[in-house]
Amino acid sequence: MRMLEIETPSREVLVDIGPRVEELIRASGVEEGVAHLWVLHTTCAITVNENADPDVTTDMVAKMKALVPNHERFYRHAEGNSDSHVKTSLFGPGLTLLIHDGELVLGRWQGVFLAEWDGPRTRRLAVKVMEG
Repeated sequence: MRMLEIETPSREVLVDIGPRVEELIRASGVEEGVAHLWVLHTTCAITVNENADPDVTTDMVAKMKALVPNHERFYRHAEGNSDSHVKTSLFGPGLTLLIHDGELVLGRWQGVFLAEWDGPRTRRLAVKVMEG
C-alpha cells in the first residue's frame, strides 16, 4: 500500500488527483487489476466526475454549499464543521478503480478527485494497487 499526501488550497474544493494515482499505478507495474483508494479523514471524500471543464467542479462545490450549508441552527458538533462531515458522507471515503494495460479505466471526460470540505489541509490517501 502507498500513501499520497494532497495539499488542498481552500475550505471546499475538488482537487484532481488522477495524475498522482496513475503515477502510483505505473510504478507498481500492474497491467491488469484494481486500485483501491481510501481517504483517511472524516471531512473529505473521493469521487469520479468530469475533468474536462473546470466549471463542473466549481458547480459541484457551489451545489454542495447550497444543499448542506456551513451553519445550521441544529448543528451540535463543537468543531463547527458539521457540514463537512455531511458532505463527506454523501460522497464517500473510498473508490475502487479498474486498471487495464497499466492505466486507469476511465471514460473520456472522467477524472479522479479528492473532495475537500474542511480545508485547506494536508490530506492522506491510501492507495492499494492489486493485480487480478
